Amino acid sequence: MSDPPILVRNLYKSYGNVEAVRGIDLEIASGEVFGLLGPNGAGKTTTIEILEGLRPRTSGQVSVLGFDPALQSKEIKNHIGVCLQATNLPDKIKVHEALDLFAAFYDRQADRDKILQRLQLWEKREAFYKSLSGGQKQRVALALALLNEPTLLFLDEPTTGLDPQVRHEIHGVIHELKENHRSILITTHYIEEAERLCDRVAIIDGGKIIELGTPREIQQRVLGESLVEVTTNGVMPFDKLPDALRDMKHTTHDEGRTLSIQTDSPPATIVELVKWIDQHGLTLTDIHLKRPTLEDVFIELTGRKLRE
Repeated sequence: MSDPPILVRNLYKSYGNVEAVRGIDLEIASGEVFGLLGPNGAGKTTTIEILEGLRPRTSGQVSVLGFDPALQSKEIKNHIGVCLQATNLPDKIKVHEALDLFAAFYDRQADRDKILQRLQLWEKREAFYKSLSGGQKQRVALALALLNEPTLLFLDEPTTGLDPQVRHEIHGVIHELKENHRSILITTHYIEEAERLCDRVAIIDGGKIIELGTPREIQQRVLGESLVEVTTNGVMPFDKLPDALRDMKHTTHDEGRTLSIQTDSPPATIVELVKWIDQHGLTLTDIHLKRPTLEDVFIELTGRKLRE
């Protein structure tokens, strides 16, 4: 069996007395979209730069496509694509000139015309870089990352600051890359983006991975309970709540007309609530089911929102 595209064991990176990365273990499978989430200063960028061969590690084992990035960075760069959050090119370079220039750095090359067409840049191929919108510049950055038919892609916050339409377009490209069995490591400040795109995610804080798994697994493991909220047309007789509901954590609102219950079995709880409401001659006017999100988990684990 071939090695996974990314294999990291006990990775450390220190800057003097400061440990930026403290014993990370990570394995990314072929064809997997893997998300690395964490607040600023958590160690994400340092980890990725070590994987890309841009920064030496202090200790640990690192394998990227079977190569050691500290010793074989040239071999790695021929097989990976990197899209940064911000890519700055000369103002007067044309889009097709930028692609021609960067393609010359690689031993293998993709069809540049197809890339321009797929990323909706064909009509801008003769445009100067300075004339492009923010979304178009980010699509150029993604085009540059695809020039060498990469087996593995590093996408560092590829949609930050982009409008929803452009973000949706880039999500479509990422889905296509996954269907073509490309492996992708993505960092993002949009947690809903990680939930939508990633097969698995790792939450990193203080230089360590504190949770790893599919978004649903992490949600269930850290915050397994959902919130069921019902509203009726009158005050509910809370002193007559069935024992099964009374034992759950619950709160009341709206002068007794709204009841919120935390439960690990939403279907059974909803059935019990509706039956109880009907038995007391009340009418159910509204019902909500809120499952824990990845953002809820993130805040629970780190005490901070992702953008902090």
